[in-house]
Amino acid sequence: MTPLDSTQLAPVMVVNDHDHGADHDSPTQIGFWIYLMSDCIIFGALFATYAVLGGRYAGGPGPLDLFEPEFVAVETALLLFSSVTFGLAMLQAVKGNLNRTLVWLAVTGVLGAGFIGMELYEFRHLIHIGAGPDRSAFLSAFFALVGTHGLHVTGGIIWLVTLMVQIKMHGLIDANMRRLATLSMFWHFLDLIWIGVFSFVYLVRLV
Repeated sequence: MTPLDSTQLAPVMVVNDHDHGADHDSPTQIGFWIYLMSDCIIFGALFATYAVLGGRYAGGPGPLDLFEPEFVAVETALLLFSSVTFGLAMLQAVKGNLNRTLVWLAVTGVLGAGFIGMELYEFRHLIHIGAGPDRSAFLSAFFALVGTHGLHVTGGIIWLVTLMVQIKMHGLIDANMRRLATLSMFWHFLDLIWIGVFSFVYLVRLV
């Protein structure tokens, strides 16, 4: 049996190195940026729809008749503070502190759930007083925009709870850190969208 020379071994070593590196490459970040861009298009369309239909009350109630500034301010504060607590969770995760990461993620989830609870209460109240999405073009656009954002926050909370379970089971491994960073982008994105909703839907109409 003749020994293999170095030229025969080299291709095998190159292939193995390539395969090993491929195991660590992940398209998650790029794919999620593409998803966020598609979400920007969706919300852009909803904002444009509201801009066109937001003043058409069909003889029904308008923002001054329906929205309570104090209620909306508390609702907004819950979501904005959840962004801060998520940032604190990320800082603890980078430090490798598992328990504090889970605590701050739990606080984030509670604040997000409080935001959704207030939004559902507002929707229920509006429908109860006859200001449902079928009442006017203004209310149709309002429910579509705010409701779509609420569905995203609900999805984010489900994702957050799932990730907490994964972190509890497997720790702050590279895969979980990547998932945590991806969820962080999504959560902060929802905060930015809500700032737009608060300013364009509530604040401008109530001033």
